[in-house]
Amino acid sequence: MIDYQLRTRLVAGQRAIERLGELARQLGGHRVLIVSDPGVVAAGIYQIGADQIRDAGLESLGFHQLTENPTTEHVQAGVQIAEEFRPDLLIGLGGGSSMDCAKGINFIYSCGGKISDYWGVGKATAPMLPMIAVPTTAGTGSETQSFALISDAHTHVKMACGDPKASAAVAILDPLLTCSQPPSVTALTGIDALTHALETFVTTKRNAMSDCYAREAWMLLSRGFPRVIEEPSDLHGRSQMQLGAAFAGMAIEASMLGAAHALANPLTAYLKVPHGQAVGMMMPHVIRFNASCVESRYRELVHLLPELAPSDHRIASEILADRFTRWLQIASMSTGLEQLATWPAPSGIAGGSSAGEPSNCAAEDLLESMAQMAAKQWTGAFNPRPAQAEDFLAIYRSTRSA
Repeated sequence: MIDYQLRTRLVAGQRAIERLGELARQLGGHRVLIVSDPGVVAAGIYQIGADQIRDAGLESLGFHQLTENPTTEHVQAGVQIAEEFRPDLLIGLGGGSSMDCAKGINFIYSCGGKISDYWGVGKATAPMLPMIAVPTTAGTGSETQSFALISDAHTHVKMACGDPKASAAVAILDPLLTCSQPPSVTALTGIDALTHALETFVTTKRNAMSDCYAREAWMLLSRGFPRVIEEPSDLHGRSQMQLGAAFAGMAIEASMLGAAHALANPLTAYLKVPHGQAVGMMMPHVIRFNASCVESRYRELVHLLPELAPSDHRIASEILADRFTRWLQIASMSTGLEQLATWPAPSGIAGGSSAGEPSNCAAEDLLESMAQMAAKQWTGAFNPRPAQAEDFLAIYRSTRSA
């Protein structure tokens, strides 16, 4: 059974941000809370959005007290600002963190309670404010999803809070907004988007609708990613990445994710590894782990890759795994755990020594702790090959010296 509704209007193209005020007015906005992280403010992009709102005759207030991977504390700080300002429209202007934080604020401001009350699907108890999503990166696909990923500030557990009411009413995709991001952010978010396209295509929840979005996302992203890494000013490549990320977000909405994301979250929680680095590093190993179940699906994606060598007669899973590794390499990203600056573990984590160089035994303890955490991640439940803690541990071990 497919039960899917496209809830978000897409407005895409160069200088599409100039329509922000017009679109806000169409949604009945008068008092607009704009959620943007400090990096977006420093890049001058927040001010562009605020000026558009002002020129449309609307009042706005900015909330910037958030960082990468928004936490319950960030959301609560935003709720306090919202309760004072009393907005009738929200704008998430920035990367996935800004958009997710805006959704988190919306849940509590509109429905009350605390963010953990909305952990799961369909738990909003009242109508929510309309929201406009304006991504300044091409990666998370949050602009086309009903989910907000919010980390518990104390346990670091990521809570996926999803409800159709939380979906953005409009998503504005302006590739010019992505040009000011550092090369590392282009790489991290791009790899994240590529993992979204691949994982949604093979999950146990996949369907004809998610397949459409995942295929198109894969074609756009696999072509756009090398272009924006090699030439950051390539606007065509940036447009491919931004639209591909949005399509991948639609695929997530219909299909969910898999083991690579389950493995990535503990790396972020324990070792502070950026999400794109974590999920990208895990992806080649998960492809090989899943091969026995979805080799034919992987073959479809291989056939959609650009510039595939006709003489390459390897099985599809090996081609895909190697391609992901190559993408990591051209983006100067780590391909194995031991290449990470925070590996084996900082002092005080999983038995780390005072010098920050734990023994192999301590490192193994860390892997086991991460595997236990990975086994509890919601995305792992949709992986095409069932995986338990011992499977995740084996994958982590294989990633150490990759």
